[in-house]
Amino acid sequence: MDIKDIQNLIKFVSKAEVSEVKYKTKDFEITIKTPLAGSEMSYVSQPAVYHSAPQQAPAASAPQQVTQSAAPASAEPSSDDSKYVTIKSPMIGTFYRKPSPDKDVFVNVGDEVSNGKVVCVIEAMKLFNQIESEISGKIVKILVDDASPVEYDQPLFLVDPS
Repeated sequence: MDIKDIQNLIKFVSKAEVSEVKYKTKDFEITIKTPLAGSEMSYVSQPAVYHSAPQQAPAASAPQQVTQSAAPASAEPSSDDSKYVTIKSPMIGTFYRKPSPDKDVFVNVGDEVSNGKVVCVIEAMKLFNQIESEISGKIVKILVDDASPVEYDQPLFLVDPS
């Protein structure tokens, strides 16, 4: 099964309005789940028919092309403790606590942050986007490990605004 066949199968499944389809041959298996099932599409391949995307590793060189984020991190109350405010990721990418491997981290637990202070960078498509705090307060918890992939709207930091 080549990529065109997979794309056609995905289009067919989305038009058929079913929640899940499994297709299996001797050396290939694919499972397609649509949003009707409450999850995103996922693909499973076996015996190295198609290679999965490589794990993202920290950048080898210093991020020289740091730019302002088009959508700064949003701050909303956390569900586990209402007195803390959550700084969330405005994009999908790789989370970094430092501007480059040889520099110090932007913030640590216990540090005071103010509105507009850079708290991390997220690499997306080889661009390093500075994520700024939209609130003032003290960092209570860092929820993501350095050089980890993050999703859109994923909580990154807990901040005590008092």
